[in-house]
Amino acid sequence: MRTRSIIAAALLGAAVTCAPASAQDYPTKPITLVVPFPAGGGNDALARLVAEKMSRALGQQVVVENRGGAGGTIATRAVAKTVPDGYTILLSYTGTLAINPSLYPNAGYDPRKDFAPIGLIGSLPSVLVVHPSLPVHSVAELIAHAKANPGKINFASPGYGTPPHMIGEMFKQRAGIDIVHVPYKGTAASITDMMAGQVQFAFENPSVLIQLIRDGKLRGLATTGEIRNPQAPELPTMIESGLADFVSTSFTALAAPAGTPPEIVRRLNAELNAGLLSPELGSTFAKLGVGSRPLSPGEFGAFLVHENQKWSAVARTANIRIE
Repeated sequence: MRTRSIIAAALLGAAVTCAPASAQDYPTKPITLVVPFPAGGGNDALARLVAEKMSRALGQQVVVENRGGAGGTIATRAVAKTVPDGYTILLSYTGTLAINPSLYPNAGYDPRKDFAPIGLIGSLPSVLVVHPSLPVHSVAELIAHAKANPGKINFASPGYGTPPHMIGEMFKQRAGIDIVHVPYKGTAASITDMMAGQVQFAFENPSVLIQLIRDGKLRGLATTGEIRNPQAPELPTMIESGLADFVSTSFTALAAPAGTPPEIVRRLNAELNAGLLSPELGSTFAKLGVGSRPLSPGEFGAFLVHENQKWSAVARTANIRIE
């Protein structure tokens, strides 16, 4: 009995001794960064920029693995169930960690319980645009026009439950207007129909809209960030336009499965933030209109809670569910 106790104590001591050493030596092999979208999109581009920068700093390759499907939910669910050893991490974004859990009754993961926040990569506000034929030149005029024509004003989105759809629903709720959502299969189709006058307005990525605004094909009314967008400084924010606390930015971030050792999370956060502060990524992000915002894991976790609560309230009020 005494021998077994000695052996058990020795094994326990060895485990306690090895755990910190393992985290201290991390990483000793390549890290897989799961991107829950097909290759080629905006989030995939950001993932590859960050992966390259972190690979150099960590001394091990950060390999991007694309796994698309169900708005990112399938890959996110899979990463939540992987071994929390720091060798599989997730590129998360507004949809997967802030919106989808409220829309999918069987998402298969809880963003607050199943993930350890690593850090925020960047965020991108949307732009509110209208077709030039619509007789409005400000957010206030759009709201007044919608109230005078209940149920007759349409807004486009690249799909049901996507961030542009949810922003439109938030606008509907905050402004107290009756507008109709028209979902499309992708951004290109929605913008094409809006330029043709089939739908009246939309909230979309500025990189898609800025040139169309400058060419007079669409009219910009406002942006959804906390401050004005450097790409379109002439456009006021939604807050400046009279809607208090109307802020919506599509964020991209890194997260790890819950239970990942804190030392590893802190190391990944430190290297991510160092990369974000580098002139190389700074200039690239500026060209893309992406605002980088280095946060600690705790700060990013608090940000996620706030975003999840905001979009859960919007989905609940609008009764939006995806089966």
